[in-house]
Amino acid sequence: MPIPLFNSIASWLLKKRYHQIELFLKYPADVQNEVLHQLLDFSKDTLLGKEYGFEDMVSYETFAERLPVVNYEEFAPKIERTRKGENNIFWPTHIKWFAKSSGTTNAKSKFIPVSAEALEDCHYKSGKDLLCLYLNNNENSQLFNGKSLRLGGSKELYEDNGTFFGDLSAILIDNMPLWAEYSSTPSNKVSLMSEWETKLTAIIQESIQENVTSLAGVPSWMLVLLNNVIEITGKNHLFEVWENLEVYFHGGVSFAPYKEQYKKLLPRKRFNYYETYNASEGFFGIQDRNNADDLLLMLDYGIFYEFIPMDSYGTETQKVIPLWEVKTGVNYAIVITTNAGLWRYKIGDTVRFTSTNPYRIRITGRTKHHINAFGEELIIENAEEALKQICKKTDSEIKDYTAAPIFMNGSEKGGHEWIIEFRKAPADLNYFTEFLDNALKSLNSDYEAKRYNNITLKMPKVHVARENLFYDWLKSKDKLGGQHKIPRLSNERGYVEELLDMNH
Repeated sequence: MPIPLFNSIASWLLKKRYHQIELFLKYPADVQNEVLHQLLDFSKDTLLGKEYGFEDMVSYETFAERLPVVNYEEFAPKIERTRKGENNIFWPTHIKWFAKSSGTTNAKSKFIPVSAEALEDCHYKSGKDLLCLYLNNNENSQLFNGKSLRLGGSKELYEDNGTFFGDLSAILIDNMPLWAEYSSTPSNKVSLMSEWETKLTAIIQESIQENVTSLAGVPSWMLVLLNNVIEITGKNHLFEVWENLEVYFHGGVSFAPYKEQYKKLLPRKRFNYYETYNASEGFFGIQDRNNADDLLLMLDYGIFYEFIPMDSYGTETQKVIPLWEVKTGVNYAIVITTNAGLWRYKIGDTVRFTSTNPYRIRITGRTKHHINAFGEELIIENAEEALKQICKKTDSEIKDYTAAPIFMNGSEKGGHEWIIEFRKAPADLNYFTEFLDNALKSLNSDYEAKRYNNITLKMPKVHVARENLFYDWLKSKDKLGGQHKIPRLSNERGYVEELLDMNH
């Protein structure tokens, strides 16, 4: 089929989906209630369904009363039984795939069930919706006249008791529909290579020969790839390599620290950036407008959402609420019930709603990735915004960073210790540190209160990381590429101590 004709047909098919999206925009509570009752009805004869009486659950209230909210450790025994060959434990159809994920760079692995229903009705549906929303907003797009350069965290898949586990992107590539493979680069063979540095070279060699019209991947690792493309080709910017490049679809980590660096590589005002919110547990949100900084929560992917206000999270007064009770401006932990058999499961992410008509969110961080050693409640959103402001002010660029508390020692006050690897270092580190402190005060009243007159917290301590410190640290843990992330904030000092040792 000629590419222009393929482009026209694909655009027409994808735009048809927009009418279904409009349904949950207009009737979000109805659509979410329908999702919940479909999940309950479908799973009523599972071991879990019989234990909690799914068959006679007639309302959300009954569901919330009977089922406990769980984390991975609490749900893991059921997952292990399924991995060993038992069926019908928490989901009625056979689960063949498990996405191996640590969520962070922790050594302990999670095995997240990925059902056939989740693959089709969540992960692949979201990919089509991403294109649908983009094309709906950019009618003159020539996206399908070229290929998408995708950068996944793929490694080989491993078999265990008749089931398979590996990186989610490896599972998606293994089950990918033909139309998606046809329109992507590199080849599946290269995408599934396990050794990151060899894979990086192979991706570049394949992709620079193609007409690439879009990029897709985690910002930190995509930046490594694109800088290598510039170095190998000797070009000034990426449009000299791929002149028809029009959009970058990104997710996985905050884009804020990297945006200015991308603008230098992609110096066109009309170039688009589209954010997604996906995880091993499911696909949750898509940027639905050009130049927006929030995401539309997708409500018809077989996922039922609940939320816990972070001011009560983990306490005796913790309250779990459905979507229709959320308010804008509040920081919430997400709880999901999914078409892969996760029931009232805490994924560990936090979000804030920017709108409830329709429901749009911003990702604010992780329930475990914050610093609250002194009641300062510093979250990733605060850190990212502060660093964005200071980089603009000091004409500096950040490659990677992490921060942790300095605990009180006798009469010595506590503080925060930062390790920052710069792509372009500030001229005056003391000024940078002072601005960081002031920016955090302006963004977080709890931090400001603890810093007042150095009552609890002293001035932050900032270390300049040597070149490639974070890269070498990830490499030492066999976690290069793909979805692996630097833990930005931690409430304990394990990561910082390891990095400081390597920095010396």
